[in-house]
Amino acid sequence: MNLIESLLHALKDHGARQIFGIPGDFALPYFRIIEESKILPLYTLSHEPGVGFAADASARINGSLGVAAVTYGAGALNMINSIAAAFAEKSPLVVLSGGPGKGESRSGLLLHHQAKTLDSQFQIFKEITCDQVRLDDAARAPADIARVLASCLRRSEPVYIEIPRDMVNEPCAPVMPEAPQPVDPDALAACVDEILARLAGARSPVLMAGVEVRRYGLEAQVAQLARRLGVPVVTSFMGRGLLADQDVPLLGTYMGVAGFPEVTELVEGSDGLFLLGEIICDTNFAVSQTKIDMRKTIQALDGRVTIGYHTYSQLPLAAVVQRMLACLGTGDKPLAVTPPAFPHGLVADDAAITPSDIATAVNDLMATHGKMPIASDMGDCLFTAMEIQHTALVAPGYYATMGFGVPAGLGLQAATNERPLILVGDGAFQMTGWELGNCRRYGWDPIVLVFNNASWEMLRTFQPESGFNDLGHWGFAEMAAGMGGDGVRVNTRAELKAALDRALATRGRFQLIDITIPSGVLSQTLARFVAGVKRLNAPR
Repeated sequence: MNLIESLLHALKDHGARQIFGIPGDFALPYFRIIEESKILPLYTLSHEPGVGFAADASARINGSLGVAAVTYGAGALNMINSIAAAFAEKSPLVVLSGGPGKGESRSGLLLHHQAKTLDSQFQIFKEITCDQVRLDDAARAPADIARVLASCLRRSEPVYIEIPRDMVNEPCAPVMPEAPQPVDPDALAACVDEILARLAGARSPVLMAGVEVRRYGLEAQVAQLARRLGVPVVTSFMGRGLLADQDVPLLGTYMGVAGFPEVTELVEGSDGLFLLGEIICDTNFAVSQTKIDMRKTIQALDGRVTIGYHTYSQLPLAAVVQRMLACLGTGDKPLAVTPPAFPHGLVADDAAITPSDIATAVNDLMATHGKMPIASDMGDCLFTAMEIQHTALVAPGYYATMGFGVPAGLGLQAATNERPLILVGDGAFQMTGWELGNCRRYGWDPIVLVFNNASWEMLRTFQPESGFNDLGHWGFAEMAAGMGGDGVRVNTRAELKAALDRALATRGRFQLIDITIPSGVLSQTLARFVAGVKRLNAPR
């Protein structure tokens, strides 16, 4: 087998299910082998940021490797923002980049797509990946590939693999996966004993599930752990969508001043807050009503557990959860929780549409026809998603990049074969909405809800005097037909309900609903968030 075949088999053996990419001259040789070998299916999109977001979403939803394949320079550097988002939010994404051949590198000429030096791209990706390799030695390649893919899965962060274009057909041995890193059993036992003692002694313990729970495929085990402990469970803003299909005492999503008061009071009043796989960042904790003292929490993240003022290192999250389950034995402790009610029963009248009306309409749809996975962009569409009943969700809740929603929705459908619901603002749609034009080739048919208030409305809430937030109305609905889908603009709640019903009943083509939202109208969740941030930042 040649080097690329060895790499592709290794990707598949490590959990990759498809590749998203855009070819270029330095990538053509390895793209040919991807296509002809059929080891993994290849989906080409239109712009490299969309490739990165789609691959990221496929990794998030399945808890396995996502793969983004591009060319050198103009391709890989165009994908920097997507990979930075995956790194910040701990998504196991593999970047494959073509590169100059060894002979070209010694030519003495500046090569097209080159930035400062031929090595600039490699150095740039060091900042946003946890491991890197250039496959310039076929004898060493199997060990290098094994190391990099192990790093990707172990740390749940992106990695970078550069492929010189004159190396792709070099004979190469199969890749043997690295052995799992050993875990110190004594340290693990001591750590778990201390966690269980802390939780048992707490008056009001709470388990908060974070993104690593899905990244490491632990949702079923964590649900079982919560039942065995008999403690209420919440997710963070970033972790919304976790445990949606599990039998677990899930109370809701913690959002501080922007969330449901009963959830906020429970979390901030807990004397035994167990942060399981939770990234300690501002979008999760900066809007707390009462500042949480992280020194009094239990934090299991990044392969370590911190309890109070000390840390147990080199303890993977999976090992901690499995040890806790073993120590707790069998038998659940029943716990009755009453989750906050999500809005249902849209009044289908001639009133203008608010973001919270969209949440209500979606809840009605799912109550009747079943849940759909959601890909959301950043902005009020994501805050609106907090008002939708618990279902699988991917969104850039911490890195907060625009442009994620549409390509992420395509990644969801490719990875799961489930029809997704995409929530996206008009500003973000202008960036990457055109990726919908690829749906026709692959049979994807997402339902896309465009929150169209003709502005960057979330930015306007913090700086209302600035005219640069105005975008004007674009005819997104009218453009859908040219991209191979169906589009409709809606202005009233009655039109919204009718459009959703039609969209759900129509398969085989993407369905775009361009929803007119009056300027200045926010979801209830975003309104609480903005008010809370302003209150917390007000001069004292």
